[in-house]
Amino acid sequence: MRGVRLTRRHLFRAAAGLAAAGAYPRLASAKDAGVPRATGISVSGAAKRFADDRPMFVTIAPGSAGRDTARVLFQLGGRARVRLDAVRTGIGASSVRWTTEATLGPGSHTLAWRPAAEVPVGSYVMRLTIEGRGGRRVYGARRPASPERARAPVVRVLGIEAAFTRRSYLPEERMALRVLADVPSFTLTFLRVGYGPDPGLRNDELVGDPMGEPVRVDWTGKRSTRRTIVVQTGDWPTGLYAARLEADDGRVGFAPFVLRPTTPGTTRAAVVLPTNTWQAYNLYDADGDGWGDTWYAGGTPPVILDRPYRDRGVPPRFRRYDFPFLRFLEKTRREPDVLSDDDLDAIGSGDELRRLYDLVVFPGHTEYVTSRAYDAVERYHALGGRLILLSANNFFWKVEQSGQALRRVAQWRSLGRPEARMLGVQYRANDDGQRQAPFVVTDHDAAPWLFEGTELENGDFLGEEVGGFGIEIDMTTPLSPPGTKVIAQIPNLFGLGLNAEMAYHETPAGARVFSAGVLDFPAVLYTPQGMQLLDNLWRHMTERD
Repeated sequence: MRGVRLTRRHLFRAAAGLAAAGAYPRLASAKDAGVPRATGISVSGAAKRFADDRPMFVTIAPGSAGRDTARVLFQLGGRARVRLDAVRTGIGASSVRWTTEATLGPGSHTLAWRPAAEVPVGSYVMRLTIEGRGGRRVYGARRPASPERARAPVVRVLGIEAAFTRRSYLPEERMALRVLADVPSFTLTFLRVGYGPDPGLRNDELVGDPMGEPVRVDWTGKRSTRRTIVVQTGDWPTGLYAARLEADDGRVGFAPFVLRPTTPGTTRAAVVLPTNTWQAYNLYDADGDGWGDTWYAGGTPPVILDRPYRDRGVPPRFRRYDFPFLRFLEKTRREPDVLSDDDLDAIGSGDELRRLYDLVVFPGHTEYVTSRAYDAVERYHALGGRLILLSANNFFWKVEQSGQALRRVAQWRSLGRPEARMLGVQYRANDDGQRQAPFVVTDHDAAPWLFEGTELENGDFLGEEVGGFGIEIDMTTPLSPPGTKVIAQIPNLFGLGLNAEMAYHETPAGARVFSAGVLDFPAVLYTPQGMQLLDNLWRHMTERD
C-alpha cells in the first residue's frame, strides 16, 4: 500500500492472523439451531494401517493399490448441504486441492477422497462445512491447539519421504537415512546438486550429476512405517548433495545434505548454505495436525532440523534462491568449502574463521543465526574478512539450537546488534513477491570492477530477463559502516522511499562486503550478464592486497 511503512512486525502479525483464521469461512454461532452438527468425525485409510495412523490422521499412498483412498466418516444431526475440502495449508494462505459436495440427511455418512497422481505430497486438512437454513458450521477452519484437539481429520498423501539425521557429513562417513515409502523397492542414487543437468520447471525436484552407481533397495516388509538405513558417500568434493530415491512407478523423493571438507581452509573461500532458514520455512507436518511444524504456520513450535522437506524433499524455493549459485560454481570451476549452518557454528570463533578463510559467501537467505555464528562472523569482519551476501534479510533473527530443535529468540537489532553495522544493509520491507523489478545501476564508479564485461553503466537495468527482484528488501541505515556505497537500487519498489539497495563497503582492517539487497538475487545467475557480474565480484574479493 502506497505510503504505508511495511515492517517485519506487521507482516508477522498478518501472517499469524491468517494462520489463526486459516483464510477459511467463519464458524456459525453455536446458538444457531438451524445448522445441524457433525459428530463422531474420523478418517480411515487402508485396512493395513500405517504406523502413525489414528482416528483423526491417516496416510494414503497414490499408486499403491488398496492404500490410495481416504474416507471421512461423520454423523449428521439433520438434513444439510455438506462440503468436504482437501486443504493444503501454507504460510499466510492455503489452497483447496479437492472438493466434493452433497445434500445429506441425518445419520451416518462417508465421503471418500482418492487423490490424483499429480496432487502434491504432504498433509491435507479435510475441512468439513455444514450449511443449513441459518448459516454454516466449519470443522477444520484453524490450527488446533494440539493434534489431539483437532476438529477435522488430516490426510497425509505419501510419496517417498527421506531425510538424513544430520545436515552435514564428511566424505566416506556413514550416514543414517530415514525413509517412509509404500513401495516394494526403490533405487537410491547420489547427486551432486547443481552440477550436470539444467533444472526443469518443477520446484520440487533436485538435479545434479550422479555420483557412483545406483543401488536397488528392497523395501519388502517396511512399507507401513519409517525405517532407517545406513548409506555412505565416496571421497567426493565438498558441496551440496542429495540422495534421490525412485520407485518403479515413478514416485521420487530427495534427501539433501552438505558434504563438508575433510581439510577446511585449503581453498581460502567458504560458502555457507542457509540450512537453518530452509527448515524454518519447511511446511512438513510431523505431528499430523495439518499445519507445518514452524512458527510461520502459527504458534511458536520449535523447528525440527532433521525433518524431511515437504515438497518431495526439496528445500523451499530452492530452484530460484539457491540452485543458480551452485550452477555458477560449476560453470566457473570454483571449488570453495561448502558448509551448513551447523558447520559454521562448529568453527566456533571469528579468529578461527579468519585463519581458515579470506572470503565467506552466504548465497541464500541466511535469516536465522545462533549467537555463536553471529559472534564469529562479526569478529571475522572486524579482522578484515571478506563477505558476499547474495540475498536479503540476513542475520535477522537470533535462534537457539538444542539438539535437533531450533527456537526463535529475538531480532538481533532489538538486542543492540543491528546487522547493518556488519553487512552495510539490513532488512526493511516485504511484500511476498507481489512487486518485482530490475535493479538500476546508480554508482558505477563506486565499483567499476563489478561491471567489467557487462556493458552496464549508470541508468542501465540488471535482471529484466528473470522478471526482476524483490520479495524482501534491504537498505542502508545511519549505522552502516562509513563509506558504504549504494551501487544499484530498485527505487520505490514497495512504496515511496522503500528502495532495494545493493551495497558495498571496505574497512581499514581490509574487510570487503557486498550485499545484494533483495531476497532472490541469485536468479540473476540464470543470465550471462549475471554470471559475469558475480565472476567479477568473486575475483575482486579473493585478490591479494
